[in-house]
Amino acid sequence: MKQTILFSAAFLLPAVCVQAQDTYVEEQPKEPKEYIYIAPEVDNQTPKPTYATAHGSIQADILFPETDVVIGTETYKEKVLGNIFGDLSVSSKYVDWGLRFEYLEHPLPGYVPDYKGWGVPNIYLKGKIKNFELTVGDFYDQFGSGFILRTYEDRALGIDNSIRGARFSTKNLRGMKFTVLGGVQRRFWDWDLKSQVYGADAEIYIDQLSSRLNDKGVSWTLGGSYVLKHESDEDIIFANPEDKNEYKLKLPKNVSAMDFRTQFSKNGWNLLAEYAWKSQDPSYFNNYTYPHGDAYMLSGSYSKSGMGVLLQAKRSENMAFHSKRSESEAATYINNMPPFAYQWTYALATIYPYATQDAAGEWAFQGQFNYRFKRKTPLGGKYGTMLKINASYIRGLKRADFDKPMGSEYGTNGGKTKFFGFGGVYYWDFDFQIEKRLVKDFIFDFTYVNQMYNKSVIEGEGGKVYSNIFIFEGKYTISKKVTARMELQYLTTKQDQKDWAYGLLEVSVLPYLMFSASDMWNCGGSGIHYYMGAVTANFKANRLMIGYGRTRAGYNCSGGVCRYVPAFRGLQVSYNYNF
Repeated sequence: MKQTILFSAAFLLPAVCVQAQDTYVEEQPKEPKEYIYIAPEVDNQTPKPTYATAHGSIQADILFPETDVVIGTETYKEKVLGNIFGDLSVSSKYVDWGLRFEYLEHPLPGYVPDYKGWGVPNIYLKGKIKNFELTVGDFYDQFGSGFILRTYEDRALGIDNSIRGARFSTKNLRGMKFTVLGGVQRRFWDWDLKSQVYGADAEIYIDQLSSRLNDKGVSWTLGGSYVLKHESDEDIIFANPEDKNEYKLKLPKNVSAMDFRTQFSKNGWNLLAEYAWKSQDPSYFNNYTYPHGDAYMLSGSYSKSGMGVLLQAKRSENMAFHSKRSESEAATYINNMPPFAYQWTYALATIYPYATQDAAGEWAFQGQFNYRFKRKTPLGGKYGTMLKINASYIRGLKRADFDKPMGSEYGTNGGKTKFFGFGGVYYWDFDFQIEKRLVKDFIFDFTYVNQMYNKSVIEGEGGKVYSNIFIFEGKYTISKKVTARMELQYLTTKQDQKDWAYGLLEVSVLPYLMFSASDMWNCGGSGIHYYMGAVTANFKANRLMIGYGRTRAGYNCSGGVCRYVPAFRGLQVSYNYNF
């Protein structure tokens, strides 16, 4: 299970502290073998049909916490903390079913108290006949880019916003795909029947309906989605700080959201345009104001052998969409707004990760360019050279700010904005990467990153942080079974915690073992070292990792959603098994 492996790396590997590092075991070419052809024996018996197949996994991430006053760890009553998951699914021709067991009675550091518990929170039964599917139980889905609906599981963030109910969908129908669903959303170990989510999504594949477009290699899709949130909670009474009178907010029981999109591609060109709209949705995130929400996205790309270009822009406002309007946790998100910022895996580049400002709104721009210089050219050299350039630029919306006490905007339409008005800068990221093989057995990657991170907007305080990051990664193949990988990183800034240095050495002995040691040093500020050592063993479907060291406090982010992780130290054990 790919997601399981990624989470283990994010929690356990050095300086992973706040986000998964670029730590992996690359598959090496296997030794050539000689094969002898043997004619199969003739068997006149009819082979026995396979009625069902079973798949599953076990994931256990364990920490034996220790108190460390230098890095400011919390003191835990428990001697052992851990997140344990077990998945089982059985599939057959007409029926699939599955379930997941979770034991989170003593969760790892940084998870909210409501995350604690144990049981079987996910179970489903799916019936299949021809091109139709009916699922009852717990399920995940996404409409379009996720602007109005995206339910998913991310164990590193502590998110599982699955829907418990029913979903009917079609697939492999010529020219069309259709889904309709409804149910209640999971919030940790609760399913609130007073809040329900319903939705429908349809996509039409024009090229499958037009032989002329199909013959010309054109792909053209039209899509539309609708989501309804029904929430029957009580109206809110609040006191206005200006006149000191009490007022009642009449809250809408139904909040609607719609999404329209079209995607066109031909000969390496791809264009996507998407628009989403949400009705009045007063909530914790917008200070119980009553504006409509909307999002616009335009994305274009071109790719051919050795080259790729991507340009995209997004404007969103008041698009925080929760199944419970009073909920401040990401667990009840119905939708997800992509961040349009490069998703780094290097340790120092993840110190300042961007979190999407979906409630206040933002203008976001991103561009990427990849080019491989061919072999035996001046810039390509003997083995070729890969160049990658990325730029992200994100600003707030220009709005009429309230010069009034907190709470006086409750019940209003909020501050007015101009469509093309730009507010303060939230984040920028410019970087380039050069990947080069110098000799047959050695390849390196050099990366430079220039970042601006508005900590006051993203975290609540701290001002703007300007940083420059230099990263060198080298990998040397010692033999067919032994490889060594090294990372050297340096972040320099005059703000926040000042400069950081990071080093990692990793040795892989294929196919069974990997050894790693690293240190993240706050050389410009506190002088604290966050050291880590780990051993990973792989055998068939089993993966065991044992590590010891410190993890710095910070944010773990993925897809624009973040979770704060406190500093901790101790022995860490991770076990994964897939069958």
